[in-house]
Amino acid sequence: MTPEQRSVLNDIIGAALGAVAPDRAVHRHVRRNDETLYIGDVPYDLAGYERILVVGAGKGAAPMAHALEGVLGDRLDGGLVIVKYGHTIPLRRVRLREAAHPVPDAAGERAAHDVLDLVAQTTERDLVLCVLTGGASALTPALCDGISLDDMRTATRLLLECGATIHEVNALRKHVSAFGGGNLARRAAPARTASLIISDVVGDDLDVIASGPTAPDASTYADCHGIVTRYGIGTRLPASIRRRLEDGLAGHAPETPKPGDPLFDHVQNRLVATNRQALEAAATAARARGYIPRILTDSMTGEARHKASELVDEAFRTADTFVCAEGPCCLLAGGETTVTLRGDGTGGRNQEMALAAAIALDGADHIAMLCLGTDGSDGPTDAAGGFASGLTLRTARERGLDPHRHLDDNNAYPFLEGTGCLLRTGPTLTNVMDITAVLVDAPHTMPMRPDGDA
Repeated sequence: MTPEQRSVLNDIIGAALGAVAPDRAVHRHVRRNDETLYIGDVPYDLAGYERILVVGAGKGAAPMAHALEGVLGDRLDGGLVIVKYGHTIPLRRVRLREAAHPVPDAAGERAAHDVLDLVAQTTERDLVLCVLTGGASALTPALCDGISLDDMRTATRLLLECGATIHEVNALRKHVSAFGGGNLARRAAPARTASLIISDVVGDDLDVIASGPTAPDASTYADCHGIVTRYGIGTRLPASIRRRLEDGLAGHAPETPKPGDPLFDHVQNRLVATNRQALEAAATAARARGYIPRILTDSMTGEARHKASELVDEAFRTADTFVCAEGPCCLLAGGETTVTLRGDGTGGRNQEMALAAAIALDGADHIAMLCLGTDGSDGPTDAAGGFASGLTLRTARERGLDPHRHLDDNNAYPFLEGTGCLLRTGPTLTNVMDITAVLVDAPHTMPMRPDGDA
């Protein structure tokens, strides 16, 4: 990858992340005019509330709470927010607790129950402001009676290893949780609740983001049974979770609150940042650097390596049919792919996508790609993703690295690190899924296409 290509891609990273920074997102949607607080166009008469609390969870929940502290000042009475380890910032009135992600731990279990206990003390004279971002599901493992944290860890691991989507993982989580699936709003009633939500799921479904603690839940026990059957993990699930699903199917365990429940007459849920917003900011940054942007999708799903091949194919088509006539182009895609672990590597969908792209781009030095997890954490690693270009495999050969072996082993991290293509941002304190940017310039030579044609 040339220094110029990397410079452009770094500009795109900065613009995309800046557009979905949690504090900026709050300030775009929340304002105060004397004793009236506006969330979007919904007014809240602060004089009418005895207490105002901030609760919530997620990788970007701390800067959201900080922004609300600034808006509310001394009218804020306190609160409790749960964040991933290392994602704290100084707060004045809201307490922060740290917990594990993506596999839940005991610290998250205790903190989630403390949040539930806090909102259970509210009355109709109180206002509960909830901040929710990606990661909240794993950070709030307050489980139904009889289900242990180890049981939930096992179920989560099984689903992630099978390549289950976030919608599927969260459907199961909601039906074994006392926190998700509308249960936080149920516990806070009769207080008024308003949630500010940063979406980390394809489709921006409120009942899926963070497992929908304050949203009506459209999923059912029957859906959970279908997910378990589809991935063939029924016999491997812990007995307590199997029993919960069986009880739910038989009507012996209560369903999560559904659309139309009067509970939600006193709940406002507002999206404040999405993947689409990040893509639009990335497009603006690309245009400023002389590239014509094309947003392909904000709902990219599927196996990371397959999506990499599709994007590379689109890049070659763009070079052939568009670039020479119109000028250099930047293809943009957002969403969340999956990795089905078959090897002994650590996975990481953005790293695997970058490695697969590097293989497909071999020799095509007019194309460069960035694959970014917007939270700064790609799989169980300290990387946010990776870069790829037509020059990556040249470097790999010089350093004795076998790209196909690393891909087969789901072990992109050491390959990308060894070729200088690993992307580290550190915690970004936000999360709107993933962004892929592909720079397509006019070809300097006529490289071999992936199908073998010049």
